[in-house]
Amino acid sequence: MTVERLELDSLLKRARSGDLRAFGEIVLHYERRVRGWLAVRCPPGADADDLAQAVFLEAFRHLERFELGSDFGAWLFTIARYQLLAEMTRLRRHADYHSRYLPHALAEELARRAESDSNDEENESRLRALGECVAKLPSADQRLLRERYASNIPLAEIAGRMRRSVGALKKHLFVLRQKLHDCVIRELAARGAL
Repeated sequence: MTVERLELDSLLKRARSGDLRAFGEIVLHYERRVRGWLAVRCPPGADADDLAQAVFLEAFRHLERFELGSDFGAWLFTIARYQLLAEMTRLRRHADYHSRYLPHALAEELARRAESDSNDEENESRLRALGECVAKLPSADQRLLRERYASNIPLAEIAGRMRRSVGALKKHLFVLRQKLHDCVIRELAARGAL
């Protein structure tokens, strides 16, 4: 056995008996390697530092399971692997929940708006304001809005005719919708209809 191996075994025995400083020395010895290993493998949304901390906490909790004389680094990296797998599962579940929740929340919001939009006079006022706001736009933007929303022409077709990418067109439409929304709010506020 090497001196380092004997020293590690000594630190592990002391840590098992409750010596936190001994475990702290073990952490210092392996911390960079564990963090580095996790950092290269962490998916977006996972924090390698938090995972490394969880690895060392888990190792400390189960230190009595480690068989002295065997490879502590391998044992520690096995814990790191399982912590990473658990985090990836958690992130997948979180993403899955949100992908199923969003359509449900959107449907509820649309239903709520449909119920609250029962006031015909308010709707007419909003439509008039929207018409006035659209009329203030440059003619090219008005044509784009008509093609997309009145004629239901696919974005790819419009983008091809305009010699722009679909992504650029989506962004432009988003900006136009935001401008129209802000304009309608200003118009309604000016009329005292808000």
